[in-house]
Amino acid sequence: MKRGRYIAFEGWEASGKSTQAKRLAKKLDAVLTREPGGTELGAAIREMLLGDGPVPSARSEALLFAADRAHHVDTIVEPALVLGRDVVTDRSFGSTLAYQGYGRGQSLDDLHTLIEWASGGLLPDIIILLQVPVEISNKRLGATRDRMEREDEGFAQRVISGFQSLAEQDANRWKTVDASGSVEEIELLVNKALEED
Repeated sequence: MKRGRYIAFEGWEASGKSTQAKRLAKKLDAVLTREPGGTELGAAIREMLLGDGPVPSARSEALLFAADRAHHVDTIVEPALVLGRDVVTDRSFGSTLAYQGYGRGQSLDDLHTLIEWASGGLLPDIIILLQVPVEISNKRLGATRDRMEREDEGFAQRVISGFQSLAEQDANRWKTVDASGSVEEIELLVNKALEED
């Protein structure tokens, strides 16, 4: 049986990841999931990370994301791929490097080691980076925001620049898409990027 493809959407807040992941998963009849929160355990971790409870330190934040990823890969991603199903995820390891690495200033080498261990070496085959300027992101977000969405513009710019660096360093895996247009326009660009792979 042919193994499924593992496709991730990455990008700054309100870039359209959730919407585009849903659309692509429907088109491919793929398993749709997300990090954090793709499992029951992940949903609890997501609330700890993004909710209004105690704020984790930078290192503990990275470890919580890693815990979610380990459980997510073991229980959702790997079983589906083995059965030949494609998997589409809203966020993956790129967010750890961009947010906790470039954004929070944690060691990228340490984070790479953590990602490798947590994922068991299973990383997305294709990553679609949805790029959107902070101004457009802020308009889309509105007033109700989670903890990450409330971060200042300096953090946002470091994360956005981090994503761009990651895409440039691994152009075979990362496909960059302009996400400033309408949902339909972005979807067309996503499909075009995948066809070029």
